[in-house]
Amino acid sequence: MTPLMTSVPTPFVVPRAARGRRVSRTSVLLLALACLAPVAAVSAQQRPATAPAAPAPYYPPRAAWETRTPAQVGLDAAQIDKAIAFAVANENPATKDLGVDVPLGASQEPFNTIVGPTRPRAALNGLIIRRGYIVAEWGDTPRVDMTFSVTKSFLSTVVGLAWQRGLIRDVQDKVVDYMPTADLFEPPHNAKITWDHLLRQTSDWRGTLWGKPDWADRPVGASPAEYPKQPLHEPGTFYKYNDVRVNLLALAALHVWRKPLPQVLREEVMDPIGASNTWRWHGYENSWIELDGQRMQSVSGGGHWGGGMFINARDMARFGYLFLRDGKWNGREIVSPKWIAQARMPGPANQTYGYMNWFLNTDRKPLSNAPASAVTFQGNGNNMIYIDRENDLVVVVRWIRRGDAFNTFIGEVLRAIQPGQPSAAPSAK
Repeated sequence: MTPLMTSVPTPFVVPRAARGRRVSRTSVLLLALACLAPVAAVSAQQRPATAPAAPAPYYPPRAAWETRTPAQVGLDAAQIDKAIAFAVANENPATKDLGVDVPLGASQEPFNTIVGPTRPRAALNGLIIRRGYIVAEWGDTPRVDMTFSVTKSFLSTVVGLAWQRGLIRDVQDKVVDYMPTADLFEPPHNAKITWDHLLRQTSDWRGTLWGKPDWADRPVGASPAEYPKQPLHEPGTFYKYNDVRVNLLALAALHVWRKPLPQVLREEVMDPIGASNTWRWHGYENSWIELDGQRMQSVSGGGHWGGGMFINARDMARFGYLFLRDGKWNGREIVSPKWIAQARMPGPANQTYGYMNWFLNTDRKPLSNAPASAVTFQGNGNNMIYIDRENDLVVVVRWIRRGDAFNTFIGEVLRAIQPGQPSAAPSAK
């Protein structure tokens, strides 16, 4: 068998006819290149092919969002239809008049008077987005509705932007040091409260804000007489979902930014991600302060007493998509990945809660049908933004029944992922 010699360079030998004569440097160089050319060609053939670069993420421009069929993004269309049919069949059965429904939900609470705006809501609606493209949309998604505690996710983002700017030096700083007076953070207990405590809802702050005492929100006790007599917990050690304390965070953030938080959100987040101009962030009729000679409203972190974020499903989806892409939008870093990493970190008092309204799926206990890495922004009603990096999904569903309905719905969506399809999100750019 003739040995294979193409991988061995041919020795460079001066031709016999040229021996004894002066050979030009050019001739020698040409001969050398001719001998080495087969080696280079073989090496190129043996070199492994470079994998094609992953496509850059798609970012929808303002007032437009491209669609794809489920099949184009690796989803089974029939299964997606099944998931949507389940959601529609499980709409929240309560009255759509939220001016009636909101006080009904707090009917057992003292101080349950509505002090912020409300409005009637739409029927169940939502979107499914995979790889950045809308693959399903149903119901009246352009309608602006109350979003309740999803507002808290916008609030924590505005606080994060203050941290990025250095307006808040460290989340372990005491909040009192950023306030013009210590009226709301008097020692010994309230003075110890940090930004981290307020973000994680572990401050156990005591007091009254905008006419609502802390103990009156989701009160605990066998009788109303016991409601104000709650044991005092060291800040950071006890989790309690409490809108009075959330509103305190909003007021503290207003003092840090020194301009209305809706303006900050619009300039820093919503305009850059191409959101509509239809959303509104409300406070209460009595939550006005004077700051730097201007009258400003301190917004609320939810709709528990009315107010909060009024927004449509598409703008909610853009907000969720920003975090799916790790805070980046079309080459611009809007929210620091470091802040997002902190927001996703569970606190010691609640392993399924990160920063304000970052609901974590730790050990898949809250959502057994979703990956443990999935995150949700949740509001009463129910309003849900589901963010799933493992499957490159953002799902918004509004006004779905309470209980396990959303977990079942998201399980139906995930069952639509076809085997063998790449799913992980590309790196944000």
